[in-house]
Amino acid sequence: MAGRDDIFQRAMNEGHSAAWDQAWEQAANAYRKALAEIPDHPKALSSLGLALFQRQKFDDALKVYIRAAQISPEDPAPFEKIAFIEERHGNLKEAIQASYQAAELFLKTREVEKAIENWLRVVQLNPEHIQARSRLAFVHEKTGQIHQAATEYIAVASLLQNMGNIEKAVEILKHAQQLESGNSEIAQALAMVMAGKLLPKPTRPKGGTGPLRMAQVKQLDAPREQIQDSPDPLNEARKKALNVLADALFQFTDESNEAQTRRGLQSIMKGTGQLSAQAEQTRILLHLSQAIDAQTKNQDAMAADELEKAIESGFTHPAIYFDLGFLRAATGRSESALRNLQQCNKHADYELAARLLSGQILAGLSRLKEAAIESLEALKIADAAVVKPEESDMIRQLYEPLIEAVGKDSDEKALTKLCENVQEMLMRLNWRAHLLKLRSEMPSTDAESILPLAEILIQAQSSHVIESINYINQLARSNRLRSAMDEAFQALKYAPTYLPLHILIGDLLIREGQTQDAINKFTVVANAYGVRGEASQATKVLRKIIQLAPMDMSARTRLIDQLIARGQQDEAISEYLDLADIYYRLAELEMARKTYTTALRLAQQPNANRQWSVQILRRMADIDMQRLEWKQALRVYEQLRTLRPDDVSTRSNLIELNLRLGQPAQAHSELQAYLEYLESTKTSDQAIPFLEKLVEENDQFMLRRELAAQYHLAGRTTEAVTMLDAIGDQLMEKGDKDGVREVVTQIMAMNPPNLEDYRTLLAQL
Repeated sequence: MAGRDDIFQRAMNEGHSAAWDQAWEQAANAYRKALAEIPDHPKALSSLGLALFQRQKFDDALKVYIRAAQISPEDPAPFEKIAFIEERHGNLKEAIQASYQAAELFLKTREVEKAIENWLRVVQLNPEHIQARSRLAFVHEKTGQIHQAATEYIAVASLLQNMGNIEKAVEILKHAQQLESGNSEIAQALAMVMAGKLLPKPTRPKGGTGPLRMAQVKQLDAPREQIQDSPDPLNEARKKALNVLADALFQFTDESNEAQTRRGLQSIMKGTGQLSAQAEQTRILLHLSQAIDAQTKNQDAMAADELEKAIESGFTHPAIYFDLGFLRAATGRSESALRNLQQCNKHADYELAARLLSGQILAGLSRLKEAAIESLEALKIADAAVVKPEESDMIRQLYEPLIEAVGKDSDEKALTKLCENVQEMLMRLNWRAHLLKLRSEMPSTDAESILPLAEILIQAQSSHVIESINYINQLARSNRLRSAMDEAFQALKYAPTYLPLHILIGDLLIREGQTQDAINKFTVVANAYGVRGEASQATKVLRKIIQLAPMDMSARTRLIDQLIARGQQDEAISEYLDLADIYYRLAELEMARKTYTTALRLAQQPNANRQWSVQILRRMADIDMQRLEWKQALRVYEQLRTLRPDDVSTRSNLIELNLRLGQPAQAHSELQAYLEYLESTKTSDQAIPFLEKLVEENDQFMLRRELAAQYHLAGRTTEAVTMLDAIGDQLMEKGDKDGVREVVTQIMAMNPPNLEDYRTLLAQL
């Protein structure tokens, strides 16, 4: 049943508006609402695909674009997007097919440049694609690009010769010679073919290694994926790491296409240390590409060396540290492996595998106590991952007395057995299902308690502590706080370093009104978790401190560090903004701006929401305006204009700042650019209110003349002439006859009723 057109159109408008604001999630929801009314609407499908693509939901976007291509097989746009996504996934065959189809469709609609762009993508992925080469040669010839056409004809001739079609190859080369008679390469190629020598096949152009390396990563994992759904934790993490590294090749390429914006951002951020030099990016791309290539050929030592060079060049994502640690372990470089794994054992994607692999390495070095601790840390992470979300924190806490007890154990046999048991439990296919099965076989407990899987492996020496905590919670629930505190201090005798017990004491202190003592307690606990590498737990405790003491700068800073370590960029940026807001309220504007600068650097990372940049830049501009740093504010607003060309206040501020800085020509240029933008977006009706407000706040002749011009365009000629008359009178009083002549000429162009009077005035002038 057909839906309602009005609801469909309203949803589409909401989607377009959200997309304009780069609120892609909101846009996607609106487009889905539109499709609910009119399913398979081509425009709605394409718009939804774009929103999902911008959110980097590439798998979902691909499904939408495939459907759009089925609905509108003559529209080249969905095929072009399909090709791009398939490239990122490393599906080269599908990418080549979609790009070629997009090129043919673009040619049908006479969009020659877009067709060429897609054929070039085809030959970059497959340099021996003879149809794309032939098309490029033909189109280059027809558009007068003779040298490019000749180059492609040589490539086509080479492919024909290698296929055994000598006569056609000679014919193609003779045709190319007619096009560009002085080309020595054509003459040489023709001579080689005539002499029976094989021409070299066309090679892939330099650069653009992202899709090729992603394809290699998929090939590397393909045999394993055919065997089972879920690999063991090490191979699961390695697959994630390799995908990140391959995807980084795309990210750097995307960044180079935005060089102008990046340079502008760096001028604002002043020394934030963000990778910027093109040479550094080139080195990183080279080393990453060679590292992935070496791994596909099982050249682990060479791959590890290339990864180290990429790190030295400035690429420090946790993925590269895990992959390097994995490779160093495989090649027997144990100490190097441990150092690199330590760099990523706080990140959510790699913490389990890094701990597990560290345990293996340490056991091999006979450092059994450390190996047992790392193994239990790994089991803790895995166990917390398979229980219900609300039980995760409790499980992590229950492991701590067990880990503490193992740290005091000197029985080498027991430690060795523990390490072996953990490895056997986790290093298997579908390890999550295995852990859930083990949990189902554990002895049943009461509804409020849950046991860690480690109980299967070891008898907890600190079981008394766990019982004490349950009793303390019972006392606290019945409001017997003093008795609960006494019981807690008694429990500390059994496990003085058991951190959940210290947190419980802190909570009791809060209930007793001893807030500062609680903050001191939580601070010590957060530091201890940080030293242990327990970023998740440290984060939770630091949030407790901030809730109690919002102005505690040290706690906020450490919380941000922990969030960044876990790859939670959006949460870290949010905390930066809260920290900067505190500095702002304390009138410490310099510190506030520095904090925003650091947040802006983080907002440029691939996984962060791009809307953060707009929000941060606005606050930076506000501070610059308050401090009368007009030139700095101008640079910030220029970047905001690039990110949000529709923002009225940004446009207004740019014009006003140029006027304040004595740059009327730049102000006029900014104004013209905005008026042209309004016209291009069919929102010219906003020009007059915008100019009226500007004139109200800045009594400038240039602004008033532009307003008069807009009045005339809107059919309000009388108001336009009246305004220009007033400007002319003021200029006459100042003795500016040239200015008066320009104003009179402008009035005459409007063809007012008393045109002859203005002609007479102009003659007198």
